[in-house]
Amino acid sequence: MVDPEERAVEATAPTDLPELLKAVCARTPARILVGRAGPCYRTATQLELRQDHAAAVDAVHAELDLDTDFGPDFVQRWRLFGVQTCPGSKAEYLLRPDLGRRLTAPTRTEILHQSLAGTDLQVAIGDGLSAAAVRAQVPRLLPLLEEESRARGWSFGRPFVIRYCRVGVLNEIGELLDPTVVVLLIGERPGLATADSLSAYMAYRPRPGHSDAQRNLISNIHARGITPEAAARRIMNLAAKMRQCGASGVAVKEDMPAPNPKFEIRNPKQIPT
Repeated sequence: MVDPEERAVEATAPTDLPELLKAVCARTPARILVGRAGPCYRTATQLELRQDHAAAVDAVHAELDLDTDFGPDFVQRWRLFGVQTCPGSKAEYLLRPDLGRRLTAPTRTEILHQSLAGTDLQVAIGDGLSAAAVRAQVPRLLPLLEEESRARGWSFGRPFVIRYCRVGVLNEIGELLDPTVVVLLIGERPGLATADSLSAYMAYRPRPGHSDAQRNLISNIHARGITPEAAARRIMNLAAKMRQCGASGVAVKEDMPAPNPKFEIRNPKQIPT
């Protein structure tokens, strides 16, 4: 015999949820309170999962192409040029993360030839594990970073794109160009919530041997996460704090606004169980 309470849970549709639960669902892309059909997901939920999984796989395996993904006008405006790390293919890149942290000898020469050393802020763009994220977020974010940098009186290095890129390549950029702050905009590993989420890894004068302890991160830059406008403000404020402290990573904490009291749950007993 089916428990009446269990039957009620099965019959509950998202449109029937109390207002508090609707607010929770609206605040996260996670699949919560989606209901079930017996022991299984509903058909619509299962189809959405398969669709999002396919998008994640496509994002990981996609190759980044400057003219196709950004358009000739954007490439020309920013004088973007492409370089590559040591893997010879996307397959090798996925199997050998260590190779994605090192630039090839021709790449190092190209960067030195094309870029100005010693700038206040140097932006690099890496495909990472989602070319889709770079394609979706960088065209909006890059102009905001340049505009704010100029407003602060900082020199802004010529940006470039790194194919088969891992976060550790920050160290080689710092060694080659010696910028004060390096910002690496890189595609995040896709999940079932989104395949176009971008991360901004930041470091103060990175050098070979530096680890994640010397880096800061602003992640989840996408439509349902942090907007490019909000990300640009956070990146530039954090860069200013790095310059002031002469350090980055665990030694520097981002100044975040206080939580919005509107979303505070003052009485946990109000949450349905």
